[in-house]
Amino acid sequence: MTDMGPLIPRNRAIHPVPYDPDYKTSVSRSPNLPLLSMESSPSEETGPTFGHNKLGALDNNLILNWTKGAAPAVGERILMHGRVLDEMGRPVPNTLIEIWQANAGGRYRHKKDSYFAPLDPNFGGCGRTITDENGYYEFLTVRPGAYPWPNRANDWRPMHIHISVYGHSFGQRLITQMYFEGDPLINHCPIAATIKDRSSLDRLVAPLDFSKSRPLDFLAYKFDIVLRGRRQTMFENKLEGM
Repeated sequence: MTDMGPLIPRNRAIHPVPYDPDYKTSVSRSPNLPLLSMESSPSEETGPTFGHNKLGALDNNLILNWTKGAAPAVGERILMHGRVLDEMGRPVPNTLIEIWQANAGGRYRHKKDSYFAPLDPNFGGCGRTITDENGYYEFLTVRPGAYPWPNRANDWRPMHIHISVYGHSFGQRLITQMYFEGDPLINHCPIAATIKDRSSLDRLVAPLDFSKSRPLDFLAYKFDIVLRGRRQTMFENKLEGM
């Protein structure tokens, strides 16, 4: 990988707020001192990076990839798709996208997830893909369930899928979440509420897309990821330079 040059420091004005009393753990995790932005070094500006030849045939099919096609995951089948774009609306090709999510009952395959919902033995909950020459990507998966979390007395996370986008160097990684159109829990979620600008939050809500849905098979949800500009996607850890 050739040297891509220094990375641009974070613009913290476009982050969700780090401190919000309604989001209980942000009280202890938010910084108490001014943050410093250090200059990038060759280790962040170059590798290591993901090898495209390591992508498996089922990596973007979360319904089958955990069992390597032996048995399908349980739940409502959905297609998550869209494009990765720059601030001018140009496609960003050959970009690694990773996702992870809860299963259809709202439980993650994680040893610290103690929610009562059962694990699906045929669902791992993660996948990856590379955008094509038009910046397009897609994942076939199951709709994740909502789940309770120990914040206030009765807080629930909306249905959501976590997304990680990698650039061309080690220091270029953006993380966000995709919500689903029509989910009433979005308006009651303290984590979603850390995004104070409603239009920015709305850009994390994927609309139903019948044009890509397949009859008697799956519904589709369209989620474009815009890296910069006025219409950029809200990221949890905005590292500029993508």
